Amino acid sequence: MTTDRDISGGSFAENILHFARTLRRAGLPVGPGRVIEALRAVETADIRRREDFYWTLHAVFVNRRDQREIFDQAFHVFWRNPELLKKMMDMMLPTSFLDSAPREDQKEISRRLSEALAPSPSNNETETEQEEIEINATLTASENELLQSKDFESMSSAEMAEAKRVMATLHLPIKKVKIRRQIIDRNGKNIDMRRSMRASLKTGGASIPLRFKSRATRHPPLVILCDISGSMAQYSRMLLHFIHALTNDRDRVFTFVFGTRLTNITRYMRYRDVDEALGVVGAKVEDWSGGTRIGATIREFNKFWSRRVLGQGAIVLLISDGLDRDAGEGLGVEMERLHKSCRQLIWLNPLLRYQGFEPRSKGVKAILPHVDQFRTVHNLNSLRDLADALSRPLEASQEKRSFAA
Repeated sequence: MTTDRDISGGSFAENILHFARTLRRAGLPVGPGRVIEALRAVETADIRRREDFYWTLHAVFVNRRDQREIFDQAFHVFWRNPELLKKMMDMMLPTSFLDSAPREDQKEISRRLSEALAPSPSNNETETEQEEIEINATLTASENELLQSKDFESMSSAEMAEAKRVMATLHLPIKKVKIRRQIIDRNGKNIDMRRSMRASLKTGGASIPLRFKSRATRHPPLVILCDISGSMAQYSRMLLHFIHALTNDRDRVFTFVFGTRLTNITRYMRYRDVDEALGVVGAKVEDWSGGTRIGATIREFNKFWSRRVLGQGAIVLLISDGLDRDAGEGLGVEMERLHKSCRQLIWLNPLLRYQGFEPRSKGVKAILPHVDQFRTVHNLNSLRDLADALSRPLEASQEKRSFAA
């Protein structure tokens, strides 16, 4: 049974309380009720190993898949894992712009956690910062501009919250397309024979006043296929907020997420509350932050869903980095079929933000020939550029980008 022994200069219960505060500052929804539950769980469980203590707190504080990484890092740093603590302290030190690129062999530590563990500023420092913001208005403008161009992956918790608020106000003005249904139009070119003959009855058939009609216009369906694998986890979590705003802004928006399997989350994204929607999605999707089988999931979409959602010239947004566990096996055939079934296929790839990006992986090579537009999606500016591109006529928006293999 756990005893009330001293750890890091404080009682065991006090350390659990401080750990809960760290998780709350890092963005996890941890309130006083969760802290009480954690204390009761630790008292009830017969904890004899560090692993038992980890999973006891995990069962209390973590209720969504996207919270696991933050909790894992926070636990090992707070309860004194020397290696992760050293990396965290290195990250908290100021670095120059030229030295800001992370090494490939260095494990990425969450910036939100580093901010949560950093000491809070004193009252005097807070007052000084507030005075500077009130006096210098240009500083606020420059921060807003920086937020627009900042990569989602490098945002702090405060910046992520602000970016989510901005994405909730974004709109995707997709240009309307003509459909088969006819509507009354005085300036139309087609004669409405039924209405014209009905109008002639008023004069006993002596004259036939012509009535005209034209084809109605409507926004085409929007189908979104979003990659939620480990390499896309940070971007997909942010983009789901943008997708939620689109779903509640217009009709006929269909959303699918895929990793190793395909999951239709359209119904959940229609919830008005974004936190409730993402909470349900996190509970329903089983392959979050796992591997990627793009070819198999696109094949499943073409087989079971394409005829249901790709009618009336749908526009398809494929959000993925193109890194396929199956090395692009069968992906080219399925992408060709998907491309022929929709009006426009747009590939949004966060890797395109790098200047030296080249399509070397087999998955990227298989997808690229079958897309109408190839765009990056890593910050707010890229989302605005996407909105501008979709608001233009289709003939002017064919911006297929070619690469040398």
